[in-house]
Amino acid sequence: MDFLVIMRMHDPADPETQRRRTEARPHHLAHAANLQEQGHLLIGGAIFADDGETPAGSAGVARFDTREQLEDWLRNDPYTLAGVWQDFEIIPYRVAPHYTHLLAKDTVD
Repeated sequence: MDFLVIMRMHDPADPETQRRRTEARPHHLAHAANLQEQGHLLIGGAIFADDGETPAGSAGVARFDTREQLEDWLRNDPYTLAGVWQDFEIIPYRVAPHYTHLLAKDTVD
């Protein structure tokens, strides 16, 4: 099952939150790459505050057999463990068939 997931920071303007994000980022990116290799993370990226520059969270499309597996990922992601992500919106989702070729490993550089 696919899920559209929005992971928000509690207060993006808090310098402590941004410090924790910076420290956890290499671990988060490695974890995300592993999930992508396993076929669980189809696409992901940062979302920003209204200024368009301050990181405010993340969003992605994930593929897991169950919502419980998705929630396990979210609980154990380095950003969650570091207190960066504090609010999650999980929406069941389906990638439209005519976009699935964009997600094939052999077409991505």
